[in-house]
Amino acid sequence: MSIKVNEYFEGKVKSLSVENSAGKQTVGVMVAGEFEFGTGSAEEMTLVSGAWELQIPGVAGGFKSYAVGQTANIPANCKFQLKILETSAYLCRFE
Repeated sequence: MSIKVNEYFEGKVKSLSVENSAGKQTVGVMVAGEFEFGTGSAEEMTLVSGAWELQIPGVAGGFKSYAVGQTANIPANCKFQLKILETSAYLCRFE
């Protein structure tokens, strides 16, 4: 098993990814800012620490705030927006 290091947006988003018997997961950190991500498969993103607002296409209400410990279910093959309000840590599980 190997751990892959990922870096996006000029180092403002960094994650470690691993695949094991539970499937593919990443853990990472994001500094304050606004980012757009695309999905290939469905994802479950859980806010571990910090503060963010997330907007998923097709979900009414625009950006939604998430509390630490809350999980967002993001559909496959879409683009979604994140406003990182303070440096945040997350866990992402891929389906």
